[in-house]
Amino acid sequence: MIIVYIIAGIITLFILLQLIVQLRAKFRTGKKIDNLPGHIGDIVRQGAKVLLYFYSPNCGSCKTQTPVIDEMARDTKNIYKVDVSRDLKTAMILGVMGTPSTVIIESGIVKKYFIGYKNKQTLLKFFS
Repeated sequence: MIIVYIIAGIITLFILLQLIVQLRAKFRTGKKIDNLPGHIGDIVRQGAKVLLYFYSPNCGSCKTQTPVIDEMARDTKNIYKVDVSRDLKTAMILGVMGTPSTVIIESGIVKKYFIGYKNKQTLLKFFS
């Protein structure tokens, strides 16, 4: 019986952690971003609409999401990939807690924050 409680506790903890990540992402939406470093920061400060895709080399879901982002970037400008293992500062400023994450910024404001894999149609719905 103890094993059942342990398994239930682990499942509950996993669900709570997912909920916390989703809520943090939701609370980032609508926030002004004016302190991003480098070229991406310059583009954001100009008020452009920007899609930032956060990934890591060891992320399994990123291996599925990255080709979608690459395809979009061929046809659309202001789409940037951010490797969190090389640019942790940008990820921290935007509160990225896991990969893949996609953040859409317009006029310096976070408009949409996605966690996990999203198909091209979903991303284009918010970034077109």
